Amino acid sequence: MTEPLSPADIDRIKQAVEANFETQVSFLQDLVRTASLRGEEAAVQATVARALVDRSYDVERFGVDPEAVDEHPAYSPATIDYADTFNVSGIKTPKTQKGRSLILNAHTDVVPTADPSAWTYPPFSATRDGDWLYGRGAGDMKAGLVANIFAVDAIEAAGFRLTGPLQIQSVVDEETTGNGAAAAIHRGYTADAVLIPEPTDEQLVFANAGVIKFKITTRGVPAHPRDPDSGLSAIDAAIQLIGHLKRLEKTWNEERHKHAGFENLRNPASLNIGTISGGEWPSSVPFACVFEGRIGFFPGEDPWERAREVEDSIAALLSEDARLARSAPTVEWVGTMQAGYRLADTSPAEDALQTAHGLVHNGDLGRYIMACYLDATLFANHAGIPALTYGPIAENIHGIDERVNLPSLKRITETIALFTASWCGIETA
Repeated sequence: MTEPLSPADIDRIKQAVEANFETQVSFLQDLVRTASLRGEEAAVQATVARALVDRSYDVERFGVDPEAVDEHPAYSPATIDYADTFNVSGIKTPKTQKGRSLILNAHTDVVPTADPSAWTYPPFSATRDGDWLYGRGAGDMKAGLVANIFAVDAIEAAGFRLTGPLQIQSVVDEETTGNGAAAAIHRGYTADAVLIPEPTDEQLVFANAGVIKFKITTRGVPAHPRDPDSGLSAIDAAIQLIGHLKRLEKTWNEERHKHAGFENLRNPASLNIGTISGGEWPSSVPFACVFEGRIGFFPGEDPWERAREVEDSIAALLSEDARLARSAPTVEWVGTMQAGYRLADTSPAEDALQTAHGLVHNGDLGRYIMACYLDATLFANHAGIPALTYGPIAENIHGIDERVNLPSLKRITETIALFTASWCGIETA
């Protein structure tokens, strides 16, 4: 076990965060200005790798092995080959290990911006306005990645070095599959705890929903609109199927009372249809339609069993509706296919984070459930590592005018620094 931090140690680390915070914000702006959509993360990953090399980490670059995706349970079905992107791991190993090991993990991929003209500032401008920094990925989650790096900087700037092994992981493809973090697990990276500073409003996520993602294709019979009944609209069939999935979502949500904490959420199953494309001509009954989406479920449940429930429910609907059956819907499982997770009610890692949070916030650490996919589920379910998801205040993530709160980012950086120092242990450099 490590020794508690002294009041003098705490003050020195917090002052080091304060002294370097403007440099931290500038580095965050550099990362936000480097657009990193799925499969296009190489440039931002190269920047992170250089930053870690400059800080004397042992840096490794590693990709997602496409041949392993179907073999290791931490992987989800992928739709890209990952040839043009890579993960980054920066490792610091103490000469004599006294403390516990830690992974600080974050992802660099971002979701599309929608229409850039709808933003107050261009989405990759990283514009600072008062207490807020705007930009796609500013909150989700490049601020957290930068907090990880600068938290360790603060420990060293305060005159200390860690006595436990540390890894800073910068991973890809969290938003679609989680396969970047899965590759780290598959590679054998492990630790006594992992902290992932997703934007959680300075609270700890203690459970998340499982998520499965799908693509459904319908086929119609083209016809002229003067005689639409002679054809079959693939778009109409897709709309009917989406309505059926909304009813399935309602059924799954009715199960939430069986899962402690989830009964307080309005829509833990949360069906979302994210893309749809169909038809060939405005005055032709459409031949094809494709839509993609996701639906959630509860911790402790098998994602493939839930996928079969979706398939079985669609099959039952088709058996009752001969016309819809003619559209021959096909269901493909693409993207996240992972169970949810739940932290234990207490653990040494959470206790250490609670202490660090209290030193910065002068209050208790809040806990809540997030009904979405988090890379923490991979570490918890497939690596047996206590996974803490805790990060800054951000608004409009995945939306227009995404932004992160800079005073919150400073507090989170201080908390991560104090947590890391306490968990891994420190000694005078």
